[in-house]
Amino acid sequence: MEDVRVLVVEDDDAISEPLVAGLRREGFSVTLVRTAAAAMAAPPADLVLLDLGLPDARGFEVCKRLRARSTVPIIIVTARDDETDRVIGLELGADDYVVKPFGFRELVARIRAVSRRTASPAALPGPQLIGTLEIDRRSHRVAIAGEVVSLTPTEFDILALLAADPGAMVTRRVILAEVWDPHWYGTSKTLDVHIASLRKKLGNPAWIETSRGVGFRLAIPE
Repeated sequence: MEDVRVLVVEDDDAISEPLVAGLRREGFSVTLVRTAAAAMAAPPADLVLLDLGLPDARGFEVCKRLRARSTVPIIIVTARDDETDRVIGLELGADDYVVKPFGFRELVARIRAVSRRTASPAALPGPQLIGTLEIDRRSHRVAIAGEVVSLTPTEFDILALLAADPGAMVTRRVILAEVWDPHWYGTSKTLDVHIASLRKKLGNPAWIETSRGVGFRLAIPE
C-alpha cells in the first residue's frame, strides 16, 4: 500500500495524531487537514477518511462536494452511530462508514478493501453489453441506452460483480467479501443502501432482483 495516498480530514488531534502515525507505519502516504476548506483544497488523494464534525462545515457537505468532482473512495469516520446518518453518508457517495471508537486494524482492513480498485486497465475486459446496459471496466463507465450513469466506486463494483454472470444469484456474503473485504466488520445494511442507490441510478429497480435473505441478481427489465 506504499503508493496509496490517504487524505485524513479530522480536527481532533487526539484522534488524528495516532491515526496518521499508524497509517504511515502501514506504508500509506498521509495528508492531514483539519477543516472542510482545507479538504477541498488538498492535493489529489487515492482515498479520503472524512470526519463529520468539522469546525467550518458539515462533513456531509464535504462528502457531497468531493463526490461531485471525483470518484475517489471516501470512508466516513465519525462518532455518530445513528442509522439515519449512516444512510445519508452512503447515499451521498461514501463507500464506507466507520464509527468511533474503532479498532485500527479494522480501519486498515476497510482501507485496503476499498483500495483494491487499482487493477491495471490492460488486464480488464472490454465493454460488456447486457440489454441496454453497457459496462466498461477499463474506464469505470456505465451507460443505459447510451446515457452515461454516474456511479460511486462501490456502486460500480457491485454492478460489475453482478454483471460477471447475469441472471445468477450472488449471495450477500459473496458481495460483501468481494466488494468490501472477506472479513467484513460492518452491517449488511450498508449493502442494502448501495443496492437501493444503484437501482435508482439505473432508472429501473427491475435491473437488480432480490432474493430475500439470500442475495441479488442482475436481470434485464421486461
